[in-house]
Amino acid sequence: MTMDSLELMRNLAQPSTGKIILLILDGLGGLPHPDTGKTELETADTPNLNRLAKEGTTGLIDIVSPGITPGSAAGHLALFGYDPLRFTIGRGALEAVGIDFDLKPGDVAARGNFCTADKNGLVTDRRAGRITNEECARLCGLLDGMTIENTRLFVRPVREHRFIVVFRGDGLNPAVSDSDPQQPGVLPRAVSALKPGAAKTASITNKFIAQAKRLLAGQHPANMLLLRGFSERPCFPVMTEIYQLKPAAIAVYPMYRGLARLVGMDILDPGTGLEDELKTLKANYSAYDFFFLHVKGTDSAGEDGDFERKVSVIEELDRALPELIDTGPDVLIVTGDHSTPAVLKGHSWHPVPVLLHSRWCRPDRTTEFGESACTSGGLGRFSATQIMPLAMAHALKLTKFGA
Repeated sequence: MTMDSLELMRNLAQPSTGKIILLILDGLGGLPHPDTGKTELETADTPNLNRLAKEGTTGLIDIVSPGITPGSAAGHLALFGYDPLRFTIGRGALEAVGIDFDLKPGDVAARGNFCTADKNGLVTDRRAGRITNEECARLCGLLDGMTIENTRLFVRPVREHRFIVVFRGDGLNPAVSDSDPQQPGVLPRAVSALKPGAAKTASITNKFIAQAKRLLAGQHPANMLLLRGFSERPCFPVMTEIYQLKPAAIAVYPMYRGLARLVGMDILDPGTGLEDELKTLKANYSAYDFFFLHVKGTDSAGEDGDFERKVSVIEELDRALPELIDTGPDVLIVTGDHSTPAVLKGHSWHPVPVLLHSRWCRPDRTTEFGESACTSGGLGRFSATQIMPLAMAHALKLTKFGA
């Protein structure tokens, strides 16, 4: 939605007892397996999702616009109702806020990957085999605390191969390029200024990368690092004011907790997996009227090119779904923040299936939840930014517009 659309929601929103659950299976959308002609979602055995699709209504959503491949932050912002072309945030600031780092005005944060490089410096694994959280923390300890050009550097672990670097000093500017080439078989890129005022930040970053290369040279498999998403902390209008909701987020990965915090959600303890997330949902159900529940495994499997594992994650979610349904939400929406087809091993531009279940929805003829079925669903194909107005309407949280 545009700024005017958010203002419309602010004017129409009203408190009610209705409860909304937005269940996001990260990277849900897929492409057909060459041997079967079915996507991961269509391949999975999902009797509970299919029942919800039959009772509810379905469709396809474009996260940004047709043909545009979205990042995770843009995808989630759109699903929360924020136009991702107007409200932008870099991955670094998201990760920093997600791990409760005290990101101050003037700080620049970058997201890091520990990676594996060969003897020629070529990246062979952008994720260093997904090292353990403990190994990530140990390596961050080797790099933390540098001072370069009167700028203090903080290096903090996030999860597995992911970490953050926060630059704190005078005259910093986040308008610099990434060092992460986003593909194996090539050298990391030199960081360059994208605006005249960012030359200092680029210089400090390149010196940090050079020092890190020396310090990590004897490590394995994480013997190098990649940086991207240089950014400062933004200031967004919050969901509590826009939608008159009391929202909460249940997400294991820090980046998604960070994004939820930036739009005004309370962050609940998610535990370590889906079972813990559902326990948290039930324990806090009476205290909130909007829940964002995040499942990461679909995206991780898709990026690894593991079709069967992505199918397995979807089936695990489906088996757990009755426990979620038993909480009795007035509106349940199931969708993804983007497509991550295993055959592409990355995010893609393809529209994402969406399912809306509510006693007030108008059921269509869809009897299963999958990309092909959702193509003919009653919701049609529409912008992801319209998810929140639909959720609010079906929870009877919007007043009439106009006379």
